Amino acid sequence: MTSVATPLPVLLPQRSIPRAESAHCEWTPTRDRSVPNGPPGDEARTQDQEMAIARQLMDGKTVKKVRPRRTVDCSGGMGRWALLRKTRPNSTYVPYLRPAPPYVIDLLPPKAYPDNLSTSLCTKFVHTSTNKVRCPVNCVMWNPEGRRIVTGSTTGEFTMWNGLTFNFETILQAHESAIRAMKFSHSGIYIVSADQNGVIKYSQPNLNNLAAWNGHREAIRSLSFSPDDSKFATASDDSTVRIWAFEESREERVLTGHGWDVKCVEWHPSKGLLVSGSKDNMIKFWDPRTGTVLSTLHYHKNTVQAVAWSPDGNLLASASRDQTVRVFDIRAMKEYRVLKGHKKEVCSVTWHPVHPLLVSGGSEGAILHWDLSASAEPPPGQSATQQPGPRATLSQAHDSNVWALAFHPLGHLLVSASNDHTTRFWCRERPGDATSVFSGGGEKPPMIVDLAGQEEEDEATVPGFGYAGGWDGKEEDGPEGAFGRRAGAEMGGDELIPGFGALDNSGSVLGRQSGPLPPQEDVFGSGGDGDRDDWGRHSRGGRGGRWGPRRGRH
Repeated sequence: MTSVATPLPVLLPQRSIPRAESAHCEWTPTRDRSVPNGPPGDEARTQDQEMAIARQLMDGKTVKKVRPRRTVDCSGGMGRWALLRKTRPNSTYVPYLRPAPPYVIDLLPPKAYPDNLSTSLCTKFVHTSTNKVRCPVNCVMWNPEGRRIVTGSTTGEFTMWNGLTFNFETILQAHESAIRAMKFSHSGIYIVSADQNGVIKYSQPNLNNLAAWNGHREAIRSLSFSPDDSKFATASDDSTVRIWAFEESREERVLTGHGWDVKCVEWHPSKGLLVSGSKDNMIKFWDPRTGTVLSTLHYHKNTVQAVAWSPDGNLLASASRDQTVRVFDIRAMKEYRVLKGHKKEVCSVTWHPVHPLLVSGGSEGAILHWDLSASAEPPPGQSATQQPGPRATLSQAHDSNVWALAFHPLGHLLVSASNDHTTRFWCRERPGDATSVFSGGGEKPPMIVDLAGQEEEDEATVPGFGYAGGWDGKEEDGPEGAFGRRAGAEMGGDELIPGFGALDNSGSVLGRQSGPLPPQEDVFGSGGDGDRDDWGRHSRGGRGGRWGPRRGRH
């Protein structure tokens, strides 16, 4: 017996039921079907540009290719989110983001997606910035406002870049030797920096120097502020961690316990707790009040190069030369996760300010993003070799060691500093972006070097800043340098490569220093000649090839 399917009764009035229209009755537009033309160009401006190009050709100069500068501004998204928080139906509502380029205007800041970590993966290449005097960049940081980036190089220079358009703003010869560490105070009022010679300096956000003194006998590798900015700690190659009173510039306590060079130190974001990592493969927790060791972790098999606290202070990440990143839960003082994915030693590590996302940089030039949310936690009893890999991989982010990583305070931008002389900026993927490099290990960034504002002498001169003489670095024992001898030349010489310094056999590096400060010659002196290794310091081991055997800075 077969049952015949009967349609359900329709309870609506007959006139309210839509009738099936025939195809020939459908409306089709008859006009305005073409793509609208853009606004007319400015003829006077175009004519001026053509005359400027013709003038450069007559003078025998190379014509600069004008290209639009990329700008990553999160203020629009912040405004939309502030408006949405007032008009949304409930506290967890977030508009659906459609996968199409026009909907990029609906992309909100990472804080608007508390449960969606994928909105914070900064895997899209934005820009490459390089100093005119090419040298490795050791450290990088955002100012607390997120408007500017300050980098410290092996020539002892501070370089300030714009945080929206990533163009050059200011350069200043701040140290006589390579800058190894620098941090903004939490208030954003001061900068503390330290160099290869163990000198500590205070600076203002405009890079004016305030004070300087010798803090350690050997190179200072790391420094960190206390939560209230009243103290800061420094880690040095003399195997000590020292705690300093900021206002008095006075040494309060010397923490001894490591058996070798101390490579990193970090103050807990809210508690009186210090953590340090050393060349003796150990991680130590210290009580800054008494200077005693609270606990020691011996999980790594090689030098611990970097440590970083999570924003909530519950997790600690450590990067080591054993090619692993380990995450510890200090509430149980146990290892929480082992992250394996780097092919060489891991040089730097940083946390995302909003999401449980960890980013690490390796000496092979790769930048890896790790998902540490509860949904990505491996099953209990799973071995470390079977744990999930990185959430996103940029295998060719740089050509050499990634010395430093820093997230924008809002979390939508990532900046990386490398041994390949570049500072690179990375942002989030856009909706429906056809050129996405999220998967497949990423693509190699284009070889476009931006020396914005530094190509010519008049552009490089910022009001209040001038040029200094050569720079004389500190001698250090070690194998042959990787970049060989680097030299400076007079500005505007015929031997200059456009945008770069000229090469000769003088072995000196052209630097710049602040003009308003009193006699700079007495402070910095003049540079000397001699063989230099890959960080610009004198090397007793001789001069090597361009990409010699030594890849690290330690």
